[in-house]
Amino acid sequence: MPGFDVLTRGDVLHAALQARDYLVSCGVPAALAGKDPRLWGRSAVDHSRLGWLDLPSASRGLLAQVENLVAEARYSGLDHVVLLAVGAEALAAQAIVAARPPGSGGELTVLDGGDTAGLAFALERLDRTMVVLASKSGVSLEGDAYRRIFTAAFREHGLSEREIAGRFLVVTDHGSPLHGFARQCGYRIGLTDPYLPGHFGALSAYGIVPSVLAGADVATLLDEAADVLPSLGRDEDNPGLLLGAILGGCAQQGPEGLARDKLLLREPGGSGPLTAWISQLLAVGTGKRGRGILTFDKPGCPISFPDMHGLTINPQGAATGEDDDTSVWGPLGAQFLVWEYATAVAGWLLGVNPFEVPGPAVQEAEDDAATMLQTPGGRPETGRPVVVDGGVEVHTDLPWLGGSDLGSVLAMLLDRVPGTGYLSVASYLSGEFSGRYLAPALARGARRPVAYGPGPGYLHATGSVHKDGPGTGAFLIITGDPAPGDPYGDHPVPGRSYGLGTLQLTRGLAEARTLRRRGLPVVHLHLRDPVEGAGKLAEAARAVAVAMS
Repeated sequence: MPGFDVLTRGDVLHAALQARDYLVSCGVPAALAGKDPRLWGRSAVDHSRLGWLDLPSASRGLLAQVENLVAEARYSGLDHVVLLAVGAEALAAQAIVAARPPGSGGELTVLDGGDTAGLAFALERLDRTMVVLASKSGVSLEGDAYRRIFTAAFREHGLSEREIAGRFLVVTDHGSPLHGFARQCGYRIGLTDPYLPGHFGALSAYGIVPSVLAGADVATLLDEAADVLPSLGRDEDNPGLLLGAILGGCAQQGPEGLARDKLLLREPGGSGPLTAWISQLLAVGTGKRGRGILTFDKPGCPISFPDMHGLTINPQGAATGEDDDTSVWGPLGAQFLVWEYATAVAGWLLGVNPFEVPGPAVQEAEDDAATMLQTPGGRPETGRPVVVDGGVEVHTDLPWLGGSDLGSVLAMLLDRVPGTGYLSVASYLSGEFSGRYLAPALARGARRPVAYGPGPGYLHATGSVHKDGPGTGAFLIITGDPAPGDPYGDHPVPGRSYGLGTLQLTRGLAEARTLRRRGLPVVHLHLRDPVEGAGKLAEAARAVAVAMS
């Protein structure tokens, strides 16, 4: 099988082989390779939703179109690309640029509303910067904020309005609201197929255009995808079919009544942009109708769990790690295409349409945040805390059984994690603090896995599986005041009544509300001093882990 290999073993191998035989008997490989939408019912999927299978060849024309823009940018000294995008529109480009050999030239900075260090880095490089705004629909709250900040910065730098417009490139769907907005602003525009699912668009303009501008070799990437494409129509030696059978077969309920619908993803050297891209692909592609595959990183799984299987991407050496059930080997272009194919197969096995746009829950959080930002003064109220411990405010609607310290709050939340569930930690902070520091201790205390990520990108990318999937998650949302000494912690947004810190806080509040409306257990912690509060929170998590172990 050219360009890709999959190796699995044990119980996972048994479930995968059963699922693969069933897929072959139903004619799924040939039908999927032939882009037959009837796999998901007569009217459930339009033929054009399967156009991602054509991208290894179709996107070559896109490369030719971008060449002139790249030449112009390099002639003007623009080798730093700022990508304004949240979720799927950002993760593929990050993975492509991260896989470049050292010294390839060009830089990519992704701004998605998280840490302000990226903004500071970009504003120091205005002379070299081109801004790419990518979205399938309209401008996100974060995209609007950063677009305004960079427009004002370019203006202060002495650029004319025409020169400022020339520094922006918009990648969006043909006919989208952002398409019309970009035309009014005079921005350069790169259009994509509106029928192409965003989470299946790694090899489309969303992944390719920012990467090419940042100096990545995308032609080789497309070659890698094209090399593996013929194998995806076969019943045998089909890596996408086997990987999809592994994912979907494990996620189905086994003979013992337990579904292994949680996936521990690893990359050599730690999780990176590729695993983040895979996580959102599986979350959006399978997280529907009470089902879904949720991914985890190693820090959130310090012990083994019976409903989880481990998978390593491109492990070093010829064998898998001792804790891994499955390993996959392949270059990045093949990884994109095979994982997309495998997600489609897993969705078919689970009885869900993998190409549906995310449910209203994901957009609901952003709409709620937009409404909250319209309040006088632009800064929403966090509400009255049920407990304040050392500058850490606790907000929750869960029944309060007593205890006025942070440890009792965490213990209460961990008790709410179902026996087949998980805890999810989303941090909306501008500093370096991450849920990664809390995950090992919280997982030991709950005896369940912990997923984590920075907001708003994390829940924007994976919100489908949390909100429309199995519904077995408990959630810790962490917000904070701007860190002392951070000049960009609440950087004003020109033309708006709020700054970046307020936007980040509002996003966290909106996500907490959306999760609560779905009946999910949520604790929101607000750190009045994020530096001291983060330290106190980490200490409380360690203490709870010891007490509950």
